[in-house]
Parts: sequence; structure tokens; C-alpha cells
Amino acid sequence: MENDHSENYEEEYIVNSRGVKLFTCRWSPASGEAKALVFLCHGYAMECSISMRGCANRLVKAGYEVHGIDCEGHGKSQGLLGLISDFDHLVDDLSDHFTNISEKRENRNKMRILMGESMGGATILRLHRKKPEYWDGAVLIAPMCKIADEVKPSPLVIRVLTVLSGIIPTWKITPTPDIIDIAFRDPQVRKEVRSNPYTYKGRPRLQTGYQLLMVSTELEGRLDEVALPFIVLHGEDDKVTDPSVSKLLYESARAADKTMKLYPGMWHSLSYGELPENLDLVFADVVAWLDHRFLAKLEQQQKLANDHNALDSHLTKY
Repeated sequence: MENDHSENYEEEYIVNSRGVKLFTCRWSPASGEAKALVFLCHGYAMECSISMRGCANRLVKAGYEVHGIDCEGHGKSQGLLGLISDFDHLVDDLSDHFTNISEKRENRNKMRILMGESMGGATILRLHRKKPEYWDGAVLIAPMCKIADEVKPSPLVIRVLTVLSGIIPTWKITPTPDIIDIAFRDPQVRKEVRSNPYTYKGRPRLQTGYQLLMVSTELEGRLDEVALPFIVLHGEDDKVTDPSVSKLLYESARAADKTMKLYPGMWHSLSYGELPENLDLVFADVVAWLDHRFLAKLEQQQKLANDHNALDSHLTKY
């Protein structure tokens, strides 16, 4: 895989607590110390190294170190493609991997930012709940806090599927429209997703559909618990996840530091699937948000250093 000469790219397979081999990747500036760590959480049926590469490249050019991981059943990781047996397993895997990176000696003073789109946004909210004080911020792109009515099956069908998911969990019979057609606005990106061998393109497997529905429903009822600094970004013409719930997240979250960006005319995938000029707009907003927090942390560190030096000087006199 070719990468810009101004960045380093590495891949590694790790083994999770259940013995499953997971694909991980890392992008970092070729020179100089990164401003902060950004941890990517991909969407349902997607992966990191190809479909989130453009996102990572933009962040690295802005001075950030970016880490990705393909969830079990996704991308280059082990597991039946497109199957989510238990959403908690995905959360545990990402928590373990991102924490291990954060706790390396060279990273301990760096901010830890979570960034995810769609299902990745839901994963972030669960990671935050698992370690409420650990993460320094979140970039939530069209987070899956509620599946849009255009995609969600009827209540009767949901009841039937819930029963069947325990009997034939891997069957690909969840009735939904073609997500690729309604999630990715740029026709070229739709072609890329369909030709990417590591994306899942069939109907959702029954257990996967059940897990995603349960997670989104639960998150919708607990939006007030979100306490970490965040920016939530959503396209107003999103037909996959509901923009009105992102508004509700912004209004309900107890976080003191929260920002919302709604984009008229934009679709679901704001980090990959939008038209090029729209991607420029979205990432300008994301980088501005990240840089603001990085500069605030620098000012805080400088103030602490100045206070420490002033105290030393005072004590030296005596």
C-alpha cells in the first residue's frame, strides 16, 4: 500500500482475549512528535486500512497519530464476515487495544481522542461508558444512536427476527435497503466499497441486526450520561442513522464541552462517502476542533510549568 512520503504506515496482527486474530494499523507523522493520539472506530461492514485511509491521511497531515483496528467479523480480522455475535466483545477488544497504546511510555502525556462513524460512534459511546474518565474527547460522525426509520424493519418483523436470531444467527435475511446506495453519496466511493474485498456487502446477518438494534436503542435512552468532550457531525439528508438523535445527544449530554455540526444536503458517510468538496469542509471542522483542544492543553501545561518555576524561585530565596 502506497502512502504519502510525509507519514509512516504500519500494520500488525494482535490476538484478543478470546483468541481471535485482529488486524491493526497505525499512521504517524514521518517527522516530529504527534500532537495527540486519534483512535478510529469503523462503521458496520467496513474496515480501517482502506476505507478510513483518507481520513487517517488528513489527520496525520494535521499532526496527529492515528490508530485503527478491524473489529472481529470485519475487514482483515478473523471471524465470519459481517457477523457481530456480541457487541460487548467489540467494545472490549477496542478498549484493550487503544488502552495498551495509550499506556506506552512515549504516549502517556498525549491526549487520547476517539473518532468513529456510524456504528463506530456507538462503539465510542460504549468505550466512554466503560472508562468514563479515560478518554480526552470524541469525534462522533453520524453516530448510531438510533437507526433511521427508512432502514429499520417494522416492529412485527423485529419481533420475528429477534426470535430467529437465536436460532439461525448467521443467516443473511434481515430486510433492509442496500446500505451502500443510501450511505455513500459519491458514486466513485460506492464503486470502491463494492469492489473492496474486505467490506461486507450482503444483507445483515440476523444476530448482527439484532445486536445493532439493541445497542442503538439502549444508547438512545442514555444520551444524558455522555460526559466527555465531543463534537458530533451529521448530514441532514442521512437515511441510515437519525440526525434528530444527534441533536438530542447534543442537547441531553451532560458534557460541558460539546459541539454540533449539521450539514445540509449531506448523506450518512461524512468521513469517506461524501463529495470531495464536502469532505474538505467536514475535515476542516474536525481538525479545528482537535487543534483547539491541543492548544488548550499546551496552555495548561505551560501554566503548570510557570507555576512550578515560580514556586522553585520563591523557595530558593529561603
